[in-house]
Amino acid sequence: MTQPDYHDIPDYHDIPGTTVFDGGQTRRGYHLNQFCMSLMDPAARTRFLADERGYLDTWPLTEAQKLAVLARDYNAMIAEGGNIYFLGKIGATDGKSFVQLTAGMSGMTPEAYTAMMVAGGRPWHGLPALTPHEKGAS
Repeated sequence: MTQPDYHDIPDYHDIPGTTVFDGGQTRRGYHLNQFCMSLMDPAARTRFLADERGYLDTWPLTEAQKLAVLARDYNAMIAEGGNIYFLGKIGATDGKSFVQLTAGMSGMTPEAYTAMMVAGGRPWHGLPALTPHEKGAS
């Protein structure tokens, strides 16, 4: 039995407000996510915080991945293959809660983000699409 090629599904990568974490993203972010997991070790956290760029340079990350980590740009890290559950290790290293991370990614305060989630989450209507299809173009 062959696996379907989800890249052939129209709009697979055009879900408003969503980066699909699929096999391609998994491969793209493998080393980024492994770096994140390394931060579970207290000694690694100490090395990273003492010289972030130097520690990142010990990993086979792309320059874009390194710059995203250094800027703590979680949306860019996700675009570069990061999985939010792994990326949370960076936030924890910085003393940030998961709510603080996701609120920042959404451009909201933690309080506003929490209230939105308690009320049922963010509506997808009005989020930007990546292709003209979502805008009604054919």
